[in-house]
Amino acid sequence: MTRLPALLFCTALALTSLPAWSQTETKMTVGTGVDPSLGQFYVAKEAGIFERNGLDVTLNLGPSGSAMIGYLIGDQLQAALGAEQAGVQAHNLDANVGIAGESVQLPHLFGLVARNIDSIEGLKGKKIGIDQGSSSQSFWLALVKKYNLNPKDYTIIQVEPPEMVAALERGDIDAFGVWEPWVSRALMGIPNTKNLRDNAGIIEPRDYVWMNRGWVEKNKDAAKAFMRSMVEATAYLKEHPKEAAQQIGKLLKLDVGLTESLMGKVIYSMELTNDSLAHMKEIEGQLAETGKLKKPVDWTTMFITEPLKAVDPKAVTLDTPK
Repeated sequence: MTRLPALLFCTALALTSLPAWSQTETKMTVGTGVDPSLGQFYVAKEAGIFERNGLDVTLNLGPSGSAMIGYLIGDQLQAALGAEQAGVQAHNLDANVGIAGESVQLPHLFGLVARNIDSIEGLKGKKIGIDQGSSSQSFWLALVKKYNLNPKDYTIIQVEPPEMVAALERGDIDAFGVWEPWVSRALMGIPNTKNLRDNAGIIEPRDYVWMNRGWVEKNKDAAKAFMRSMVEATAYLKEHPKEAAQQIGKLLKLDVGLTESLMGKVIYSMELTNDSLAHMKEIEGQLAETGKLKKPVDWTTMFITEPLKAVDPKAVTLDTPK
């Protein structure tokens, strides 16, 4: 008679401790840049989406999303949100670095900003700030091709995006090519500046969710939870743009009205398609043309499709890359 209550007590104790065990959050460290187009990481953190999916995520912000992708090598980060060139180079250094989802298309987010210069022709002989190895460089190379410019006519200065506005104001450079919010910050803060050309009809950069394949394979449930967070964050950006703008503006210390305006210049998504692959192959060709591609890309190892496919099968229509 005395053993039954004890047994019931032990059973009750086990049941009451179960939720605490099952709700233990997986720790992740992720990184990206400072740019409203990188919104999935921001709102997933600020709106509690990561937490609701059982993830304890530390979000690190760097000078650009591209600058953070390299930290996936050696599993210093488990995920990064950034553009194409840096991802290709990181993948070629470590095949564990791969694309888990295409997050955004950027049809109008870039600008070629100049001070005291009224046209692209006026840039000849000038110093231009470019963040090489990022989509800043992709934009500049596309401009060179579009306008049949001679690269030798310009002095390219390596400048990271957060420093471009200050460098232009000091006169260290005469112009820069980069994405928002740095375009608007220069136009609003520096006299006699002009956006000579945006990227519409020139190039349409994209951002991708990059992950470490080794970590994904060892943490399959957490990887699925992370990509579920990305899908939910994408829906949140589309369905609650005003709330998202407030959260992003607060995190990035941007005016909310400006943030909402910049968000309207991008197309958020979370998918993996044949077009995602085709765009990346264009970037590979661009890198090869400039002599910066160390070796051909192995496309059979570039994409990490399993986590997104498990969460949203319809989002993955990518054929097996060759």
